[in-house]
Amino acid sequence: MPSPSVHAQNAILRHSRLKICATPGKIKALQLGQSRNKLCFHQSAQCERMSFVNSVLLTAVVTVLCGSPILNHASAASEPVETPDPRNFANGWLIPDEDYCDQPRVVVTKDGTWVCLMTTGPAHEGSDGQHIVATFSQDKGKHWSPLVDVEPRDPERKSSYALALITPSDRIYAFYCYNGDKTRALPNGQPIRNDMQGWFCYRYSDDRGRSWSERYRLPMRLTSADRNNDWQGKLQMFWAIGTPAVYGHTVIFGFTKLGKYLLQEGEGWFFRSDNLLTEPDARNGQWQMLPEGDFGVRTPEFGSVQEEHDVVHLDGDELFTVYRTTMGHAACAYSRDGGRHWEKPEPLRYSHGGRIMKQPRACAKIWKTKTGQYLLWYHNNGTTTYNNGPNAGSRNIAWLSGGVVRDGRLHWSQPEVVAYVDGGLEGCSYPDLVEDGGQFYICATQKTEARVLEVPAKLFAGLWTQDSNRTVATNGLALNLAGDACAAGSSAVAPKFPALCPITRERTPALNGRGGLSVEMVVRFTDLSPGQVLVDARDTRGKGLALTTTDRGTVRLEISDGWRGAFWDCDANLLKPNTDHHVVAIVDGGPKAIGFVIDGKLCDGGSERAFGFGRFDPALKEVNGARDLNLAPNLRGKLKLLRIYHRALRTSEAIGNYHSAHESFFVPKF
Repeated sequence: MPSPSVHAQNAILRHSRLKICATPGKIKALQLGQSRNKLCFHQSAQCERMSFVNSVLLTAVVTVLCGSPILNHASAASEPVETPDPRNFANGWLIPDEDYCDQPRVVVTKDGTWVCLMTTGPAHEGSDGQHIVATFSQDKGKHWSPLVDVEPRDPERKSSYALALITPSDRIYAFYCYNGDKTRALPNGQPIRNDMQGWFCYRYSDDRGRSWSERYRLPMRLTSADRNNDWQGKLQMFWAIGTPAVYGHTVIFGFTKLGKYLLQEGEGWFFRSDNLLTEPDARNGQWQMLPEGDFGVRTPEFGSVQEEHDVVHLDGDELFTVYRTTMGHAACAYSRDGGRHWEKPEPLRYSHGGRIMKQPRACAKIWKTKTGQYLLWYHNNGTTTYNNGPNAGSRNIAWLSGGVVRDGRLHWSQPEVVAYVDGGLEGCSYPDLVEDGGQFYICATQKTEARVLEVPAKLFAGLWTQDSNRTVATNGLALNLAGDACAAGSSAVAPKFPALCPITRERTPALNGRGGLSVEMVVRFTDLSPGQVLVDARDTRGKGLALTTTDRGTVRLEISDGWRGAFWDCDANLLKPNTDHHVVAIVDGGPKAIGFVIDGKLCDGGSERAFGFGRFDPALKEVNGARDLNLAPNLRGKLKLLRIYHRALRTSEAIGNYHSAHESFFVPKF
């Protein structure tokens, strides 16, 4: 382990995206490549003796080179300012770790200190040396303290996957899996991964994470899953990912038991205490393991993989849990008696009986905000395995939906992109939500880095007002035509779009200034025959954009920079002849994604595709083509409205435009 002084210096330096090499009298900043995007501090004897002045100087270098917004002064006043994308994982504030890092869980103390619990280790997930640590921040996640052991490294006893709870007295609890029996093999002697077996333990801190109590153990009773596992109950397999739900004097959190090694026959369980929040002696905590009986929350229809149960409080003694499966969707269940009994699990849906919310085998994380609203983190695609092999990239992008309770059930908004990782195949997950001073932050990890992302308030406001929003978005509006101005065969001067991928002087994509565009229309088709052109701004080289109909009865967007191209179409079976449709095609240069919002709903791939959004080459530059935009030259129908934005609309903005257009342009149905 490095000395505390070097550890502290590392914590400062790793907040940038530069590699800083410090030698006496010389500081050299080198841009870090695409590999692990981490800083390293060359720990020579001179580095260990580096003065406080040099530490301040290094921090200043990092701030100047990496932390300041870069403005594009050449942009027109109506164009979006090129600032760092807050959704880009690389733009988040780095939380220190040893190498591998997982499940950052943050609580905020009364004096505003953030305390983060995290699983970390010197190698990959499940390797020797994995253990629970804490770190604290006093500037809302921008800088962090050196790591403090909650459980020290132990070559025989891993500690993993902590949950964080803060009580009204400012006591912080860490609940985690601890391999107290030092199990390293199956009963037949076969070596195993041993970070999800053993005891459910906890410690607490009364000094904002700086020191931790002795270890205590939760009373995890034996159930059918234990008695039928590989050890016949002599060893229990489990882990947890959630956030404890607190209501009244009650705290409850979920975890997953496994009935067979490894990651098979999962089922959901919950620890509930009605006195821990006020009991000063941790040994006197009263615990119930729920549900009652011998079986946890699961249903045979969803197969073996039913894992990572998280829970939120609804009202009274009503609870809601969500968890992952390999069915292409998350699952959920309700309890109406405080967790003692649960309704049969069902697919997670946007509304009761409505469209299923797609999700791969990845953490589906749910939170209840201080104002009583709900948020759901998920990945909005229907792949069915891990983020590897043919499904590499299935955890990139991350999306948020906003939820409200109606008639005892949660109803969810259409989702917004909240986080992405550059490179396409590596996504961030296992997030936590932090509320502080009316602002929202998300902490997440891609297993080698954990970062804090500050989420713009307008994103949340949009999620919770989608049903009522009737406002037309004007920011970035470059073209607005209606009626005769967008009649078949007419034309208009094509707007100029910002580059989708600004390139730095080192010929690498910039972290900020990634442009986008949106094309919105109200259109009525007489028929859906393929090859109909709605909008065409391509030049003779094919550079530019076009929207056309396809042989799938869909609308397809094509973009090209004259060298690279991309396309994506909306979901099938949404467009109907002789019906007014509101169509928004969105090109987002941050996550490099193309998607459609049709009649106020974000396309999710439907029954034919796992994805409702497509990804394009990160090196695709700008798509300004012909001078003129040709409108509906061979459309069989009528184009009633055309708006073009030189930025990517948020889903909520597209839905607001839909509500407005529906009232103004759609033919009433009698």
